[in-house]
Amino acid sequence: MTEIALHSPSGLVQSPAFSHVAVIPPGATTVLVGGQNGVDESGAIVSDEAAVQVAQALDNVETALAGAGATLEDVVSWTILFAEGIDVQAAYAVAGPRLARDGAPPLVTAAIVSSLAVPGALIELGVTAAVVR
Repeated sequence: MTEIALHSPSGLVQSPAFSHVAVIPPGATTVLVGGQNGVDESGAIVSDEAAVQVAQALDNVETALAGAGATLEDVVSWTILFAEGIDVQAAYAVAGPRLARDGAPPLVTAAIVSSLAVPGALIELGVTAAVVR
């Protein structure tokens, strides 16, 4: 195997939004990005609006990935934490177009939590990416 395989075996729910299994071949470079919030370069929350925070958190993930030579296309797994009370559908509406891709979608783990470590943060994104060159 020389490519990353994302799939959903029969017997598990089939969804266009996520896969269940990612197989990363030997020799691939694995990139882990820790939790990114909707904060600017100075660490300040960019807005109290969920949509704005989601867009900024995605920008931050892209910046982190680029620093390791990866892109959103290389992401095999997302961890998404929503602060309690956030409009999850509105958040996904902002994220969806930026995360769409051809082929199998990445794995997704999402949770609604009572609060996040960064005061005022409404979302936190973490990713695992793999780059095969």
